[in-house]
Amino acid sequence: MSKKESYHSKHKAALGETTPSYSKQYGASPEQQAEFAAGKVILIDKPLHWTSFDVVRKIRNTIRIKKVGHAGTLDPLATGLLIVCTGKYTKRINEFMKAGKTYTGSITLGATTPTYDLESEPENFLEVPEFTRGKLQETANIFTGDIEQVPPIFSAIKKDGEAMYKLARRGEEVELQARPIHISSFTIASVELPIISFEVQCGTGTYIRSLAHDFGAALGCGGYLSALRRTKIGEEFVEDAYTMDSFLEQFQEVARRDS
Repeated sequence: MSKKESYHSKHKAALGETTPSYSKQYGASPEQQAEFAAGKVILIDKPLHWTSFDVVRKIRNTIRIKKVGHAGTLDPLATGLLIVCTGKYTKRINEFMKAGKTYTGSITLGATTPTYDLESEPENFLEVPEFTRGKLQETANIFTGDIEQVPPIFSAIKKDGEAMYKLARRGEEVELQARPIHISSFTIASVELPIISFEVQCGTGTYIRSLAHDFGAALGCGGYLSALRRTKIGEEFVEDAYTMDSFLEQFQEVARRDS
């Protein structure tokens, strides 16, 4: 399988499904290309099983300009707001990267995973006590404010120019230092043990996977991130974002008008 194949394509192939390649059939008109080259900020609701780069590559191939980038990675198993900048607006990426972010999701208690999410199989199973919502919120409050957080070893952080997750997959010893982060709020939204739902408002550099892992450790029963959705970056909301289909459909309309 080609290394250039997207994570999403590989996932679909593993399920015996095929992925339509919109960008091979349709593309931006010269007028649209000029608009994207001048600079646009595109809000995308990233689909499940797509990497952030899958989204960037699909958009780049469709609008047919090289300068396309995103402002903050979402893991393949996360959905939600991804800000994509094109052309001259790629200069704004750092601006969006520094903005506060809001996430919703769920943590499953009673086990851990090597990746801190469902990219790997749960292990180290323990019984989950009958935690009250008050106890869970009390524990969540420990992780608010200015704190130190150790990123997951399965992450894109680089050591000597190589991503840590590649070293971890090869079984090499990986050690990461704690980093300062800021979590404005960590709210327990609902409880259906062993699953709890949450909302987190945080600053740049926060790994919600690590937060889930550390939260489970603090409770003494372990935990891993079982769902994640980014709902807000700065003043931008996921409700205002395109789905990938709705973004690409505008280029299908151009193709129909020009055919």
